[in-house]
Amino acid sequence: MGGVSGKLESPETKLEAKMVEVMQRRASKGTAIKSFNSIILKFPKIDDSLRNCRAIFEQFDEDSNGAIDHEELKKCLHKLGVCFTEEEINDLFEACDINQNMGIKFNEFIVLLCLVYLLKDNATKFEAKSRMGVPNLEATFETLVDAFVLLDKNKDGYVSKNEMVQAINESGEHSSGPIATKRFEEMDWDKNGAVSFKEFLFALTTWVGIEDVGDDGEFK
Repeated sequence: MGGVSGKLESPETKLEAKMVEVMQRRASKGTAIKSFNSIILKFPKIDDSLRNCRAIFEQFDEDSNGAIDHEELKKCLHKLGVCFTEEEINDLFEACDINQNMGIKFNEFIVLLCLVYLLKDNATKFEAKSRMGVPNLEATFETLVDAFVLLDKNKDGYVSKNEMVQAINESGEHSSGPIATKRFEEMDWDKNGAVSFKEFLFALTTWVGIEDVGDDGEFK
């Protein structure tokens, strides 16, 4: 379990438990990504793909207040053709509303879409490509899943600090220990010693340069 006990054995929500289960299943299939450096090299393409989601975000932000509220999220999921229970929608909203301001900002929306893609593991059930008009979004989400699988060496659905060190060591980085520690701390924002896929996604949006959309419409 990556050397961490407690929370890893008892995910906080059914949503997190399902994420861990799906990620473990995906990890058992392996990953096409060979090194942490190759993830970094993909940052520009990932950045472009995710920024193209802005039009989708604005479409569902019906009151144009810069955030998607609970009701707007329901409409979004309905439009995407995915079915969640009320409890699952609540869990998804709370999981992505990291600032707890009762609204999903742009960077949070990107994470939410990727989690929806992951949870609807069968790609035929998730029609983002046709419904959203972003042809490469599905491929981008697959890249993000593959990147996490690369880091999750023991396939338990979480990334530990030791696993992060190992991944960066394999990339041949000099002074890999400090680099891995910094990257891990950027991911582990609840400081429990284990990084979930959701935490990884939030860190990655920051790494590629996507944080939020300001009042002037510009990315911060």
